[in-house]
Amino acid sequence: MPITVNPRRHTPAIALSLIVILLLLSGCGDPPGGPPPAEGMPEMAVTTVRTQPIVLTKELPGRTVPYLIAEVRPQVGGIVQSRKFQEGAEVKAGETLYQIDPAAYQASYDNAVAALGKANATLRTARLKADRYRELVADAAVSRQDNDDAASALGEARADVAAEKANVESARINLAYAKVDAPISGRIGKSSVTPGALVTASQSTALATIQQLDPIYVDVTQPSASLLKLKQAMARGELAKTGDGAAKVKLLLEDGSAYPLEGRLEFSDITVEQSTGAITVRAVFPNPHADLLPGMYVRAVLQEGIQKDGLLIPQRAVARNSAGKPVAYVVGPDNTLQLRTLETERTMGDQWVVRSGLEPGDQLVVEGLPRARDGEKVKVVPWQSAARTALTPTPTAPQAAN
Repeated sequence: MPITVNPRRHTPAIALSLIVILLLLSGCGDPPGGPPPAEGMPEMAVTTVRTQPIVLTKELPGRTVPYLIAEVRPQVGGIVQSRKFQEGAEVKAGETLYQIDPAAYQASYDNAVAALGKANATLRTARLKADRYRELVADAAVSRQDNDDAASALGEARADVAAEKANVESARINLAYAKVDAPISGRIGKSSVTPGALVTASQSTALATIQQLDPIYVDVTQPSASLLKLKQAMARGELAKTGDGAAKVKLLLEDGSAYPLEGRLEFSDITVEQSTGAITVRAVFPNPHADLLPGMYVRAVLQEGIQKDGLLIPQRAVARNSAGKPVAYVVGPDNTLQLRTLETERTMGDQWVVRSGLEPGDQLVVEGLPRARDGEKVKVVPWQSAARTALTPTPTAPQAAN
C-alpha cells in the first residue's frame, strides 16, 4: 500500500531542518573576525637617509615683457605718402618707416636758407661801415654818434645772422621729421595708418609699435614673506648663495615644456605691492628665435640657494595622519617600525625636502606602508632590489599606536 505524505503537515519540520543545515554550513566557513592573518612578518622595502647638497628652487608665475618698446608717433603733421616697412618684420634703428609729404617743410627750409643769405649780406655791409667809421672818427671826420650807430648796426646784423641760422636748423629738423624713422631696432607690429592718412604732430595714436625681443624680460611676482624667509635662512647659515654671479633662472612655457635657454636674475623690486603683498622680480632671457612673445604666461624657476646638508626622501614614503601632518615609518635596530612625524619644506621632483623628523642613517620605509604598524617587527629588504610587484606602491595613512 503506497505511503501518502501530507505536505501541509510536514512543512514546518522541513523548514526547520533547512535552517539547521544552513547554520551548520555557515559554521564551517571563516570566523566572524575575517580571514586569518598571513603567516610571517611583513616585508618592508627601506632606503637609508643621507644628507646631500640641495640647490633650492622656487617656481613662480610670470609674464614676458619686451626688452625695449617704442611707440612710433609723428613729430610733424601732414599726409602720409608711403609706408616703407612690412608689418611684423624686423627693423633697424634709423630706418625710415613712413614718408610724410615734405613739400611745406621743404619750402620753409628754402625760405629760411634765403633769409640767412640776406642776413649775411646785411652783416657784410654793416661790418664794412663800422670799420670805416672807426677810422674816420679818429680823424674827427664823422661824429661819435655816427660811429656808435654803425657799431650798433653791426651787432644787430650779427644777431640777425644767428637767428636766421637757428631758423634754418629748425626748418631742416622739421623737413627731416617728414621721414618717420625707427627709434630702436626690433620687430614692428601692425600699422594704424595707410598712405593718404592725415597725421598730426605728437598725436595720441601711435603709427606702429616696435618691440625688441632678444633678449626679453620675464616679470614674476613673489610674496614678500617668502623673500623675508629666504633672507632669514641665509642669515642663519641654513642656505648659501648659489654663486658669485647673478642667480640662474629656468623657464617653463604655457604647455609645460621647458624653455631650452637659461636666463639670469636681473633685479628685485624694492616696493611691495600693497594690494597683493608681493614684489616683482625681473629676469632676462636670450630669445634668438623669438620663441617668447610679449605677454606670454610662463613659470620661472628661480635658484634661491644651496642647502649644504639637505635631506631628500621619496614622496611615496610620506603619508598624512588624521591631523593632516606628514608622517613616515623608519625601521629601528631591532627591526621594529617607528612612526615619525615630519616637517617638510617643499617638493623637488618626486622627492620631499625634509626639515626635521629624520636623521642621517635612518632606515626609511618606502614600500609596504599599507601593512605597517607602529611597534611591529618587520622583515627589511633594500628598496632598490625589492620585489616591488609583491608590494603595494601607493602609500596610505599610517596608523599610530595607541
